Amino acid sequence: MHTFQPYPADLIEFDPFTKIGNEWMLITAGDEENANAMTASWGGVGVLWGKNVVFIFVRDTRYTKEFIDKGNTFSLTFFDASYKNALKYMGVVSGRDEDKIGNAKMHVNSYKDTPFIDEGNLVFICKKMSATKITPDQFIDPSIEGAHYKDGNMHTMYVGEILEILAR
Repeated sequence: MHTFQPYPADLIEFDPFTKIGNEWMLITAGDEENANAMTASWGGVGVLWGKNVVFIFVRDTRYTKEFIDKGNTFSLTFFDASYKNALKYMGVVSGRDEDKIGNAKMHVNSYKDTPFIDEGNLVFICKKMSATKITPDQFIDPSIEGAHYKDGNMHTMYVGEILEILAR
């Protein structure tokens, strides 16, 4: 396993448009013995309720959602460009059906009982603060439902307080 060190939030140089939208991240939840991860390219980082937070979106059908809902914490792991194919794989295969973390040649590490993916170079350890189910009646722009939810597979938005930032 790699060695990760806490990194001060006020020193981080983090472009969320690139890190999340283009390079992607893995959302990991569970515990040291039983964890699952999924690729995500929707989300953000900011300040809410007086805390440094992330917000992520997880579809109702995703296996990782079960782990997030069961636990109190989750992590976001960011990678360098050499992991793009592994992230693609992690986004299309379900952990219900196979050991996708192992098959992607990745490994689970943990920090204070919160799992994250060891091959990353930056990790946000987060405590769940809220979960809001997205429903079609919330859309002010009617094109959103047709563009992203034709199959009815909606998202839940989770807001998590960033407890720790880890860097390798």
